[in-house]
Amino acid sequence: MKIILAAGARPNFMKIAPLIWELEKRKKEGNLNHVQYKIVHTGQHYDVEMSEVFFKDLIIPVPDINLEVGSASHAVQTANIMIEFEKVCFQEKPDIVVVVGDVNSTIACTLVASKLGIRTAHVEAGLRSFDKTMPEETNRLLTDALCDYLFTTCEDANINLSKEGIPESKIYFVGNIMIDCLENFRLQAKKRGTSNNYGFKEKNFALLTLHRPSNVDEEESLKKIYGIIEKISREIPVIFPVHPRTRECLKSHGITNDADSIILEKPLGYVEHLNLMMNAKLVLTDSGGVQEETTVLKVPCLTLRENTERPITINLGTNTLVGIDEQKIIENFKKIIDGTYKKQTKIPPLWDGKTAPRIIDTIIGIRLS
Repeated sequence: MKIILAAGARPNFMKIAPLIWELEKRKKEGNLNHVQYKIVHTGQHYDVEMSEVFFKDLIIPVPDINLEVGSASHAVQTANIMIEFEKVCFQEKPDIVVVVGDVNSTIACTLVASKLGIRTAHVEAGLRSFDKTMPEETNRLLTDALCDYLFTTCEDANINLSKEGIPESKIYFVGNIMIDCLENFRLQAKKRGTSNNYGFKEKNFALLTLHRPSNVDEEESLKKIYGIIEKISREIPVIFPVHPRTRECLKSHGITNDADSIILEKPLGYVEHLNLMMNAKLVLTDSGGVQEETTVLKVPCLTLRENTERPITINLGTNTLVGIDEQKIIENFKKIIDGTYKKQTKIPPLWDGKTAPRIIDTIIGIRLS
């Protein structure tokens, strides 16, 4: 049996890493002698800060194959991935292609495999924002429509797939693979001391992540967000690891950092970022994965979007949608500071750090049946 694990963007590596750890563990135990796997990196995130550092940080091997497609428009990037990944499929002849997340690499590899009659599995299936202006939503819908095996993180995702007419036999509720990664590095991150290196006291700073086109591409939106962050920074310091795309937008929109209490930093490794997240008073983000991680860490999260494909982080977790509405952001910020922010009820079911074993069990079971 040959498995291809396809990834292309930084969040993808956090999702394939636990699968690699589980496969390697079983191989060492002598339980998977009949299974081979290869890691294919599409090169969608191609610089050191956005991908290469993660191989070392997540203790995963350098990819067996790197398509090196680089950045481009959605159409060009997706097409280039398809052209190169088709060559890989002809050469490797995999039994199953596993894709993760919702980036262009996800749908491109799915399309190629599906048309070649290769079975496909989607990790993080069924998540929906119901906002088709988001490129990721299109990727999610098409990937789930084509894949043979859909591994879901929550009951919401199962319901979404059922409403779309997906047969129940294709849906596997396995939990959240991102939390496998978090739990594996939680103790290491706690000892890392990254927040101390910046001189931050525990629970006395905010963490900001920002990368979505709707927030950073438009000058008016980015300036508005930055103005709100400057106001927050007057009360507590804010650390802002800046995505390369966001850094370019800050520069092109003429936004300069004049606040001593806002620290602009290059993208951090996973463990460093996790240390900041677990020690922050609050996190402001437009990232889907960060919404999930803060829920498990029980850290208040203000999501700078009008919608989310992860509503469970609002219903059960620490997340609140605030868009870029200054009044909502400041009101919730003040609640967090004075201790009146909503209390988390519980961790979502199967967000227990054991999702990868459930996925591998299923894939191996499918193949051998």
